[in-house]
Amino acid sequence: MDKTIASLAEAVAEIGDGATVMIGGFGGSGAPIELIHALIDRFQKTGSPKGLTVINNNAGNGRIGIAAMIDAGMVKKMICSFPRSSDPRAFTDRYLAGQIELELVPQGTLAERIRAGGAGIPAFYTPTGFGTELAEGKVIAEFDGRSYVQERWLKADVAIVKGHLGDTMGNLTYRLAGRNFNPLMCIAATRTIAQVSRLVKPGEIDPEQVITPGIFVDGVVEVAEPQQEEALIRAGVAYA
Repeated sequence: MDKTIASLAEAVAEIGDGATVMIGGFGGSGAPIELIHALIDRFQKTGSPKGLTVINNNAGNGRIGIAAMIDAGMVKKMICSFPRSSDPRAFTDRYLAGQIELELVPQGTLAERIRAGGAGIPAFYTPTGFGTELAEGKVIAEFDGRSYVQERWLKADVAIVKGHLGDTMGNLTYRLAGRNFNPLMCIAATRTIAQVSRLVKPGEIDPEQVITPGIFVDGVVEVAEPQQEEALIRAGVAYA
């Protein structure tokens, strides 16, 4: 099955209002900047999608990527580990104004909640967060004399991720630290769209090098020279 998508605009065309969207990346590493900006372009033209819940390690930086989504008013809630960054103005301003919600999740717990969503595990227990505000209202259980917090899975309507190599059947590899949350998000979303630096024919990726099998990917779009978040921030770019 050929899962190639011809354009970035087409890749994000089916993301609807109120969707829960997982966005890959650890800061700028592995962040699908072009797909995010295509989503902003669509919002600017049509007013949709809006009211999004975004799941990411961060809450945006500078005036690009997720931060630009927040600036545009597309995001109603962030689920993340680090809402602070080198330039967190977009999220901070809206949060202090009561215009965006925040669910703060420890980083390891965030990764495991996403993995659990993909594995069909509705809940698990972790000692992380016990005795803090993050555990308020959650189920607490004791195992072998230690208290644990019950955490629920995280799933999404759509995941947008960034791979390195991809083939037309959706098989993906990642470059170095760009792997991060991307493979987990692919399995936890109903629909996954990937941008890749190079799109190849089936069989051109060594099967032993495939990290995300194509069964978890619904569409692949080639972005031959992807932008890097940190470089855009240093250049003072504001995407709008």
